[in-house]
Formats: sequence, structure tokens, C-alpha cells
Amino acid sequence: METGTSSTLQKGELMIIRTFDAPREEVFRSFTECDRMKCWWGPRDYSAPSCTMDVREGGRYLNSMRSSDGHEYWSTGVFREIHAPDRLVMTDCFADENGNVVPASHYGMEGDWPLEMLLTVTLEEQDGKTRLTLRHSGLDKISDADREDMQQGWSESLDKLEGCLSRH
Repeated sequence: METGTSSTLQKGELMIIRTFDAPREEVFRSFTECDRMKCWWGPRDYSAPSCTMDVREGGRYLNSMRSSDGHEYWSTGVFREIHAPDRLVMTDCFADENGNVVPASHYGMEGDWPLEMLLTVTLEEQDGKTRLTLRHSGLDKISDADREDMQQGWSESLDKLEGCLSRH
């Protein structure tokens, strides 16, 4: 159960802080195990039909999310740091279904999106709960509207994560 959320939109970065009523290890596993990630990956009304992960520093991941109208969006990246159950750092790129990095325009998105962004997830234990800090950086050139859309998408995904954690 969520006990607190805050988010910050600033040039170059999106940061969301949220507290979950779940052990830190469970939240960490939700980011590093495909069966768990498929439960929550993507905004409301999206599913996550595909996930592969090689969870080690230098390992790659490839995930998809599918909108309610059937459009699939793929993302890929490389795990740069893994400190279980405290911290994950990974690159984040738009991709095709084969894991090739593609520009955001591949999905009809306008604007100056970078080919590679950085995602940092920090988990802190607080009285049996977990305080998650998510930083999505490398967003220097995207518009404020695109950053707001990202914030909404992450917030909806984390809402879904909350529900998945309560079921485990």
C-alpha cells in the first residue's frame, strides 16, 4: 500500500519518491525478475507481454509494453550497477522487438529525445516499508510536456507495482 509519493520535474531529470508497504527485497525483485515486472510494467491500460533480463553488471534487458489498442513499445538497456537490494542503475533506450536501439520517432514521438537515458532506482528500508527513489535522467532536450507525460507514465506504473506487491 502506498504511503507517500512525491515527484520532481526539472530540466534533464524526472525524480519520483514513493513509499511502499513492502519489504525492500520484494520491491527490488519487482525490478529484476521478469515474471514480477510483467505484472506492473507500463502505464494504466498497458500490459507487458515480453521481458528478458540478464541481471548482472553489463547484462542487457529487453521489455515491451502494449497499449490497449495493441501498439507495442520496446525498451532496452544495460545494467550498469546492481547492489541488491539497495540500488539499480541501467541505461534506457527505445528499441525495436530485436533489441536494436531506435529513435523515439520510430514510435511516432516528436521532439529531441536522446538515444540513451539513465534510470537509477534506490531503495531504502524504513520501518518495514520501502522508500523508492526513481531518477530518470538524460532528458535535457525533451519538452516539458514530454517530461510531464513520463511522470504520469511512471506514476501509473508505480500504482500498478503497488497492487502487485500487495498480492505477493
